[in-house]
Amino acid sequence: MLLGLTINGTAEITGVWDVKITNIETKEISEGCDDGNPQFTNTTASFNAKLQKPGDKIVYVVTIQNLGTIDATLNGVVFMSDDENGSEAITYSTTNLATDLNAGGTTTVEITVKYDSKVEEVPSVKTKTLTGIIEYGQK
Repeated sequence: MLLGLTINGTAEITGVWDVKITNIETKEISEGCDDGNPQFTNTTASFNAKLQKPGDKIVYVVTIQNLGTIDATLNGVVFMSDDENGSEAITYSTTNLATDLNAGGTTTVEITVKYDSKVEEVPSVKTKTLTGIIEYGQK
């Protein structure tokens, strides 16, 4: 006698990956400076700071949220400025991001751009570019 056995199965992935930039705002700005209308998309944040005099600074806060259902972990952060061709009078600094960004969580990075207070003459090179890459992966 033969007996036929049947096994059926279906698997579905229901997790949602949705880590993105949700805001950029100016936290602090020296008098007479222009924050350059900071803007963002899901994957980019940008600003165009205009500093007037030595000691001026602008602080931007970029918000990153995990709006998905999958926990995320920080795989890498690289901030590079154009030190070779950019103005030595402009400096950038950043704060650290959260290593773990659980589903529903939020983290921020502060970016400070500053006109060096020790500069005594207006430099011939007046700009310096910052590029940052932040990479989150599934935890």
